[in-house]
Amino acid sequence: MPKIIENVRGQLLAEAKKQIEERGYAATTVRSVASACGVGVGTVYNYFDSKEMLIASFVYEDWKQALSQMQSLPCGEPRPLLKGLYDSLTQFAAKYEKLFSDSDAAKLAAVGSSDRHRMLRGQIASFVLPLCEANASADPSFTASFVAESLICWSMEGVDFDVIFPLLEKIIRT
Repeated sequence: MPKIIENVRGQLLAEAKKQIEERGYAATTVRSVASACGVGVGTVYNYFDSKEMLIASFVYEDWKQALSQMQSLPCGEPRPLLKGLYDSLTQFAAKYEKLFSDSDAAKLAAVGSSDRHRMLRGQIASFVLPLCEANASADPSFTASFVAESLICWSMEGVDFDVIFPLLEKIIRT
């Protein structure tokens, strides 16, 4: 009789995430994840087409949670909104710092990265756009994209929000 494993997909995601954090990208394999979960390699491939899709799946799940938090931010005033967006981006970047800085992972992530970056900037800009429109920015869409790009870059670099906020506020009100 075959063994029944509860929530195989969830276990595979959790184990892959754990191995990435502990061992890094190169040392995490489909075989090592399957072995740790007590399943065959074929079982992993029933859920994920590749190691990259396995990893992308848990990163995407965490990104959806970050977006959900961003959606609950107060949108009327620049500081609380921009600080909340910045904090969410910073927390996400910190959570995946090891993966994002892994040279082996970077080689694979480079494929299609400009499309993903454009999508990310668009998601963040959608939160900023109403603020730009309310403050009569000359070109609200461009301003929102510019602010979003700035938030993404500065959050990845760990720049103190109190340093960047006065500049962002001027940009939004221009």
